[in-house]
Amino acid sequence: MRPTLSWTSAEEPPPGTTDLEPVVEALRGGGVLVLSGAGISTESGIPTTGRGREPEPPHPDDVPGLHRRRRGRRRYWARSHLGWRTFGRARPNAGHRAVAAFERRGLLSGVITQNVDGLHQAAGSEGAVDLHGRLDRVICLSCGDLSARRELARRLEEANEGFAPVAAAMNPDGDADLTDEQVGDFTVVPCVVCGGVLKPDVVFFGRPCPRSGSSGAAHWSAGRTPCSSWGPR
Repeated sequence: MRPTLSWTSAEEPPPGTTDLEPVVEALRGGGVLVLSGAGISTESGIPTTGRGREPEPPHPDDVPGLHRRRRGRRRYWARSHLGWRTFGRARPNAGHRAVAAFERRGLLSGVITQNVDGLHQAAGSEGAVDLHGRLDRVICLSCGDLSARRELARRLEEANEGFAPVAAAMNPDGDADLTDEQVGDFTVVPCVVCGGVLKPDVVFFGRPCPRSGSSGAAHWSAGRTPCSSWGPR
């Protein structure tokens, strides 16, 4: 599936033009803001929720219960750890590389993504704003220590030797569908700094975006900046 550029600006494109002509013209002038969503990462092996289907809310334990209920933490991290084995291997595709190339040539004012996969940065985009955070980082809910997800994955592998259930599906947010029986007695590991509860450095469903991401997005999207949204057709 090729990334599809759709045009968004204060003015409608002139009649008789193709879908890409306004985008090409805007790129020639520079200053285009790229908005990307899940569709740009499908060729990297990360699924979308499907057209017309809303993402399913997380389990009730996931949001505030992640740091209050041991069972909720166990279920959350078992699903997330299994999903990370696939999600963490994703690599940038032609769409991410094209955006990075446009950025290097000075044609873009910025990149805002709803994705949590970090693939824009992996492709070379230096100014991308991760509106919903990054799944490759982990934050402690007690001390705020920020660490690499790959290190947590290593610790979870050591603590759960032989954990290899077959998931029904992998979700766009990086977790996998598991039954309670498959979760079993999965062992959750604490923060190495203070022993606190860990969570991925992402925005959970229904929670506000961090100020750093939302303020950067608001700055770029203010005014009459032409925008190009990247996703599936």
